[in-house]
Amino acid sequence: MEKTFFTKDPSFYRSFFKLMTVIALQNLVAYSVNMLDNIMLGSYSQNALSGAATVNQIYFIVNQIALAIGNALIAISSQYWGSHQTKPIRKVTKAALLFSLAISAGIITLCIRIPNTLIGLFTTSPDIIREGTIYLHIIQWTFLFFMISNLLLAMLRSVETVKIAFLISVISLLVNGGINYILIFGRFGAPEMGIQGAAIGTFAARILELGIVLFYVWKKDTKVKLFDEKFRDGIIGKGSGTVWKTFFKVCIPILTSGLLWAVSLPMQTAILGHLSSDAIAANSVSSTFFQYLKVIVIAIAGASAVVIGKDIGSNDEEKVRCNGRTLSVLYLAIGLLLGTVLFLLRSPLLSMYRLTPQATLYADHFMIIMSVIMVGMSYQMPVGVGIIQGGGDTKFSMYLNLISVWCIVMPLSFLAAFYWKLPVELVVIAVQSDQIFKCLPIFLRFKSYKWIHKLTAID
Repeated sequence: MEKTFFTKDPSFYRSFFKLMTVIALQNLVAYSVNMLDNIMLGSYSQNALSGAATVNQIYFIVNQIALAIGNALIAISSQYWGSHQTKPIRKVTKAALLFSLAISAGIITLCIRIPNTLIGLFTTSPDIIREGTIYLHIIQWTFLFFMISNLLLAMLRSVETVKIAFLISVISLLVNGGINYILIFGRFGAPEMGIQGAAIGTFAARILELGIVLFYVWKKDTKVKLFDEKFRDGIIGKGSGTVWKTFFKVCIPILTSGLLWAVSLPMQTAILGHLSSDAIAANSVSSTFFQYLKVIVIAIAGASAVVIGKDIGSNDEEKVRCNGRTLSVLYLAIGLLLGTVLFLLRSPLLSMYRLTPQATLYADHFMIIMSVIMVGMSYQMPVGVGIIQGGGDTKFSMYLNLISVWCIVMPLSFLAAFYWKLPVELVVIAVQSDQIFKCLPIFLRFKSYKWIHKLTAID
């Protein structure tokens, strides 16, 4: 292709923005499902809400594992999609499915054998542990359904099939919300089941999600055709070693990176949780709005991974470089827009809450800080995860997360909060600082183009 700084290919922009929009809507609906659960349980019982929240810490780890396996599958499969090969996509998808089944079986076994111990990692309250155990007894089985559904949707995303994921999210929201309302509060003659009703709602929604995606992959998908061959073909016997080696080479660094980040989040929350009650309330409010905008950034990263992987698979390195440069500038523009939106809307949004004057002041300051953080995050996350990791360079992100989170952010946040006893605004800056300083190493890595890795070794 002609060498230019920005790509002039209209199909590139159509593909990217289509993927980004649908993924953002899907993530927004999924985030709303969790919010709906919290609102309903919060209006029913504080212990029920807290019990579900502790179990959701376990679910968060499961979610990060599922996303890591899915991202590994996308990094590999999108390159094969770019080279118009679907047989290797079927092979690596089946390998990822078996790995997901093994992981979910291990997690469910732990939940069955030591539920009180797992929940006790997040709380010491007997009442909350009791409620959490009731919730986990049902929710634990959804981990298996979720990991399979997420993986199959990742396979479809890698070949640019994304609308079905949004449809499934909407159906899940309606089903989960409806069953929750009926069973939590005992409406329409149903028994009042509290937290157990919420768990049943989630269980039903996850089964329905899995049923829909299996039906789509089996009957409707015309790209990958996963069920057109025996499940064992390509992953057991001759030639299977290459499939597993390729998959684990990509998956293990992504999985490690995700877990390093996931484990740090509860610790960061605990640091903020030891501040004043006004600061805790302010952080809760400001984080809610920040998370809604973060959904867009995550969608940008997800769409970029597919687009860049497909470009690498087409064996046109200049196209990869050109599209990567275009995306990196788009990220900055989108980040500036999102940061400006958060900054300008902070007063109208805060007026919706009844906070103390000090908590309102803190929340205003936090949202100003988050407005700046949003710009940095909108650049470093899509470049780091979407372009560099999506381009096959998975070890860079692993090392960067290890150093930035565990060697810089965690010690700095701890010192700021407990040793230096800095103002709460500076503690929030310390906790979120990696979203800014990671921009430099990520920019340098991107500029080197050493992240362009061919992953198509499977026949």
